[in-house]
Amino acid sequence: MKFTRSPIICLLAHVDHGKTTLLDSIRGSAVAKKEAGGITQMIGASYVTRKEINLLAEDIARKMNIELTIPGLLFIDTPGHEAFTTLRDRGGSLADLVILLVDINQGFQPQTVESIKILKEHKTPFIVAANKVDMLGGWKSYDTPSFLDSHSKQPEHIRERLDEKIYGLMGSISKYGFDSERFDRISDFSKQIAIVPISARTGEGLSELLVLIGGLSQKFLGDRLEIDERGRGKASVIEVKDEKGLGTTVDVIVYEGILRKNDAIAYMTNDGIRRTKIRSLLEPNLGGKDKYTYVDEVVAAAGVKILAPELEGAIPGSPLEAITDFETQKESIERQFKSIIFSKSEEAGVILRADSLGSIEALLKVLRDAEIKVKEASVGNVTHKDVMAAGAVASQEKLLGAVMAFNVRILNEAWEESRNSKVPIFYSDIIYRLVEHYKDWVKEQQEKMRKEALLKMTWPGKLKVLSGYVFRASKPAIFGVDVLEGRIKKTYRLMNRDGEVVGQIREIQKEKEKVEQAKAGDQLAISCDGITIGKNVGKGDVLFTYMTKDELDRWTEKQDMLSEEEKRVFAEIKKILTRYF
Repeated sequence: MKFTRSPIICLLAHVDHGKTTLLDSIRGSAVAKKEAGGITQMIGASYVTRKEINLLAEDIARKMNIELTIPGLLFIDTPGHEAFTTLRDRGGSLADLVILLVDINQGFQPQTVESIKILKEHKTPFIVAANKVDMLGGWKSYDTPSFLDSHSKQPEHIRERLDEKIYGLMGSISKYGFDSERFDRISDFSKQIAIVPISARTGEGLSELLVLIGGLSQKFLGDRLEIDERGRGKASVIEVKDEKGLGTTVDVIVYEGILRKNDAIAYMTNDGIRRTKIRSLLEPNLGGKDKYTYVDEVVAAAGVKILAPELEGAIPGSPLEAITDFETQKESIERQFKSIIFSKSEEAGVILRADSLGSIEALLKVLRDAEIKVKEASVGNVTHKDVMAAGAVASQEKLLGAVMAFNVRILNEAWEESRNSKVPIFYSDIIYRLVEHYKDWVKEQQEKMRKEALLKMTWPGKLKVLSGYVFRASKPAIFGVDVLEGRIKKTYRLMNRDGEVVGQIREIQKEKEKVEQAKAGDQLAISCDGITIGKNVGKGDVLFTYMTKDELDRWTEKQDMLSEEEKRVFAEIKKILTRYF
């Protein structure tokens, strides 16, 4: 028998844009009305019934010409992007619909941009909740869950100010190929993204938000919400946890069929598909002495904790499903599961570790777009072996020898290996920041490498042979010089004003001490191979450091590293050598 399940809803927001407050507000709406069964706290989710939505927003639903037929709404309580990149068995996202929460006063922020790009990539339907209207200068909040009611009581200039903010959001959204408008001005929701102004703190706009989500879900998701109550239970792993007194458990969101106690289930590990048997299904026991209530079955859509043997290797973000015949179903299960596993690359690339398969998938897309190669990508904490693997990559391509860690622990052994091997570990719980950290390091390393390369090149220098200070005429010639501009170093070749190489510096001696280099203003003695005083070099001659064409070209590009004085000498050297190059 077919029936309609509740849509799975995910909230996405930039840091401090009010996601937690909005979830609390949605939960609190039921508590305030003291409705038994109005809202259910589940594992990894909060469930709002249709009855609760109607009590809160029946008038609004009538005004918007929406009649809810879905059982309710399941809000996923997962951080960041995980709920809409966490995978189902058929490769879609776990979330049916996403609420993109934006601070109406701040507009789009980097994490908002990241979210909308991934939403577009996954083709996940979404609406925009423009939060913190109560913080709009001059806005007066009223004791109503309806934005339209509150909006109608605002002065005209405040309504105009709100429109300006909404137009700003519409402009930001349009940059990513979406047309949008305030929800009550939209005639075709299939062509425009709805923007719902709300205040998570005061509850204004909550009615319209819940009704609109419900209405859009049942209008556009259609068959996706229809499931067979006798069908095998299918779920996505949200988190793997060690529970005191229970052992390793997995928190899952059931999105299809029914999961029952004693069901055989297949799940994914880094070593392939495993099977086990459900010992217990647990739900939160909010009012009782015990932490959990044991249930016999869970019907989609719902969150539940599974207790079963050998769950330690389960991968967060991966599919889990009930099976009736493992051997028969194994091939198709492996085929669909393998399609979402990253194969180790033979090419050099960074080592990637993340908290879930969804995170891995999102990161791989961002890294591909940024043209950053990946050697290995898997779910789990960073160990010393990961750092060693990155070290092996560094020996091939230094700038790819790094570990990128997203929202996972970095073990002490990994930090120790990193310190010893000088292989960097980058960590963040925000994708774009993780990529930025790596890019900044690459730029820093490239600049360092350029500077090191330049230091190995010949710097511009100009010197004068001092009369009366010739200590040896040749083999090698030893004589006094005045460094007029720039610098000279051991091994530098010297040329005359005609661009002819006359010799090479063997030693530099200042105040009877050997030195590696000398700078403008120094008067000292040098010994040179190839020079014969009185033959190819005379007393009082001015000599320059000789440069190859490659050095001339590179210094031309990097003149910002030269002082004004060095730039002058370089210009002279370049002018002399231009006739040859």
